[in-house]
Parts: sequence; C-alpha cells; structure tokens
Amino acid sequence: MKGEVKLGILGGGQLGRMLLQAGLDFNLYTLVLDPDENAPCKDLCNEFFVGSFRDYDTVYEFGKNCDVLTIEIEHVNCDALQQLELEGVKVYPDARTVRTIQDKGLQKEFFHKHNIPTADFILVADKTELTEQQAFLPAFQKLRREGYDGRGVTRLTNNADFGKAFEEPSVLEKLVDFEKELSVIVARNPSGEVTAFPVVELSFHPEHNLVDSLFAPANIPYKLQRHAIEIATRVIEAFGMVGILAVEMFLTKDGAILVNEVAPRPHNSGHHTIKANYTSQYEQHLRAITGLPLGSTEIQCAAVMLNLLGEPGYDGEATYEGLQEALAVPGVYIHLYGKKFTRPARKMGHITVLGQTLEEAQQRAASVKNVIKVKA
Repeated sequence: MKGEVKLGILGGGQLGRMLLQAGLDFNLYTLVLDPDENAPCKDLCNEFFVGSFRDYDTVYEFGKNCDVLTIEIEHVNCDALQQLELEGVKVYPDARTVRTIQDKGLQKEFFHKHNIPTADFILVADKTELTEQQAFLPAFQKLRREGYDGRGVTRLTNNADFGKAFEEPSVLEKLVDFEKELSVIVARNPSGEVTAFPVVELSFHPEHNLVDSLFAPANIPYKLQRHAIEIATRVIEAFGMVGILAVEMFLTKDGAILVNEVAPRPHNSGHHTIKANYTSQYEQHLRAITGLPLGSTEIQCAAVMLNLLGEPGYDGEATYEGLQEALAVPGVYIHLYGKKFTRPARKMGHITVLGQTLEEAQQRAASVKNVIKVKA
C-alpha cells in the first residue's frame, strides 16, 4: 500500500462513519459522497460531497478522484462503477457483485447456480401473478430492488393477504421454519486470502423487521458453526469479491443452514467486533480493499449488541436519556451515529455489552436494554 491512499466511500451514514474511524490508523485520505448534507460522515472525512450515489455522472466524477472506491450501501449506480473499473480505479466490491446483490431475484438465482443452500423461491413480475402461487404459501414477498432494513418485505399466509402484496417485481420466498437466525461476516482480499468472523445469533424487532440485538458467539454446536462459516466462505469465493460480505442465514429446526440474504459491505451484525474481536469488521474491510493481510477475527470476549432506535412518537432533533446510568454498568460501551434528527425506529446508535461469558454479557445487556431513550 502506497504512502497515502485516496479512499472514496459511496454513502455517508453510520457504516461509513465507523469505517472512517477505523481508517484513521491507516493513513488514508478519505472522500465521502452522500445526498444528506448532515450525514454522519460529514465532519470525519477529508472531503465531503453532497450528491446522489444513484446518479451516473455524480458517481463517475466522484470516483475519478479515488484510488480505491467502496460502498456503505448497495443502492449505488453500478454503470458508473463499471466504467471506473475500466479506467483503472479499484472498485471493491466490484460492479458485477453489487449489481447482482441489488436485485434479490438475481441474488437468489446466483445462490441456486452455485449450489448455495437457500429457501425455495419463485420470481413474480407483478401482483397479478401471485394468484397463481397460492399453493406456495405461506411465504414472504420481497421486492427485488430497494428493500432495506425490513422495508419491502411482507408475509403472505393465504390469498386473503394478497391485498397488502407489492405490485412491483418481487421474490416469493417459501416460509422457513427456523430455529435461529445467524450471520457470518467473511472477508477476502485481492490475493484470495479469506477469513471469517465467528457466527453470531440475531434477534429481530417484532414490529420493524430489523435487527434488535445480537449475541456473539452464537449458541449453536461447534459443528454447525463450522458449517455456517464454510457456506459463507463459498459465497464470497463464488462472487470472487474483495471486501467484507455479511451472510445472513437461517438455522432450520431440522439442523439445516440456509442463506437468506447477503450484504457486500460492513453490516449491523458486525458492530460488536469493534470491542469484542481482535480485528473489527471495519478494519478488516479496509485491510481487504487496500490489499493488506487480513487480521485475526478471534473474539476477545463474549458480546451482546443492542440497536438504539428512535422512540415512538418522537420526530425532530435528537436527545439522549439514560447515558449516565447505562455507562455505569461494567462492560457497556455506547456508539452514537452522529445523526442530528431522530424519528421512530431510526437507527441512532448501538450499545456493545461485553462479558467473560455470553451469559454474563446477556445479564448486563438486560439491565441496560431499555435505559437509553432517543427522543426529540
């Protein structure tokens, strides 16, 4: 890696913010593009540009000034990424990978083509085609594009639910009778070196359909842990991708592991690694995309991660209650994302709770889970 690398990041949200924080140790010159003039990355990077990462010209002009270009959100202009690759910019993840993952239908077909276990699915062009698939229910309908943090997903139990179905092209995914939801974050650098973080167990918010908390390491048998890591490794190698890939999975009640979705960037299910692992997911991503050896992914202690969401009924400039009480508990660390405004269920930060054992971390997490309130 040369003396000072110009790293461009498409997206200036909390993932980009934590990536920048890790990048301070790597002598990187950082540029960030985001449509929000108050994005969390604004004051942490060397250069901040307000503009759409979905617009071809904006992304292309931004990327021309970078040695390495990466993303913190998938919904970017892939045509611009492809052109920048042709002109010698190192784009990680590459345009082909991002284009596939942007479309949940292409993503599912990719899994099928590469013999990666996943739930049965049917691609539907519009709402009218659902009437032909009543025998496939119960299932989840997922928009092929633009779904994010639980948006663009609805459960269809029978034909009475068709009224709430999406009109746009979507994936109809067979309902999985799962025991647990898991995640494995895996990384690969340009030389083909691959490492995986230990498996974590996810708990989802019952209303918002996004991660509420996670437990690390996952409380599953060692054999299943190894199997989940082997599947995640197969996925990133099938893509030939450079960088961090989060692989979300179902552990079924009969002991099978099925890939649900993947994200080609740092992920909510890896926040705890900042405190709990020898190398964080953010440092690992930077190591991968700048061609450095990958770091150790071993855990230093057990951890629980709790998302901090905007409280119901509050919309406006954010205030935080309960910080002193929560930080008085040993092993509790708070990460606020620098978002000026809150709204109900908006991700405003997270708490990492450490313990010598998972049980100890869970007990501490239970004591602070509802202490901090994000209001306006």
